[in-house]
Amino acid sequence: MGKVTIGSAPDSWGVWFADDPRQTPWTRFLDEVAEAGYTKIELGPYGYLPTDPAELKAQLDRRGLEVTAGTTFEHLHREDSFDSTWRDVARTAELAAAMGAKHLVVMPSMWRGDDGEIVEPRLDHEGQARHGKQVTELGRRVFEEYGLKTQFHPHADGHVDTQDTVERFLAETDGAHVNLCLDTGHISYCGGDNLELIHKYPDRIGYVHLKQVDPVVLAQTQAEGLGFDAAVERGVMCEPPGGVPEMPPVLAALAGLDIDLFAIVEQDLFPCAPDVPLPIARRTLTYLNSHGGGASD
Repeated sequence: MGKVTIGSAPDSWGVWFADDPRQTPWTRFLDEVAEAGYTKIELGPYGYLPTDPAELKAQLDRRGLEVTAGTTFEHLHREDSFDSTWRDVARTAELAAAMGAKHLVVMPSMWRGDDGEIVEPRLDHEGQARHGKQVTELGRRVFEEYGLKTQFHPHADGHVDTQDTVERFLAETDGAHVNLCLDTGHISYCGGDNLELIHKYPDRIGYVHLKQVDPVVLAQTQAEGLGFDAAVERGVMCEPPGGVPEMPPVLAALAGLDIDLFAIVEQDLFPCAPDVPLPIARRTLTYLNSHGGGASD
């Protein structure tokens, strides 16, 4: 059986941007994520935590925290976009590597905007193939230059979102250079089946984000044609065990892969009141550890 190590991320403290007055200050996030019992975290959006490696390492060490991954977006479905994508990817990868992380989580850009409007056409098969080739090259270069494994994160309203686009992405990419960050919430939000993906593509699961979706809120927002951001403000991502997918079967399936995995709790809470995240984080860790998750350290 593999070990599934639970961690957390700034996202679970309502953080989506490098700087926003509605967000939890970074010092409070670090204090509270450690207080909640986590020892593994992600960087969050570049610039939210200190970007000076020495300063960040000192802040982490004071609290007994380690970084598992950096997170960033790409727009490689567009022609001549590699250089501009690389500029953003490289700074995140450099900081993550300096913190001792082994992974870089990469997300697609959006085809639908904040208000639910279509901002770009969906990719056809030719576009998916071109995108997959570019992401494979990105993963190769990230490992070559920073020693990080690229884990691709399907994202609601993004160019890889539904189950069929996830499977197409896996078919168009090389597992030697890029694999899947299985985000249980985004997969369920888009009508996918997390357990099927785990069982069907065991060799392509390299990293995990754990979250649940409230099916009632999801149905309401879909009926109104709202985009992902608006759905989050409605509370579509909820505290376990109040949503889908069920966590115990997912955790059991991940442990059955017989590899060690980081599973990072990411309950989208942007925006939220400052006193909301900590109690949720405590309860979530207790729940996951009692239903098959590994210890946070």
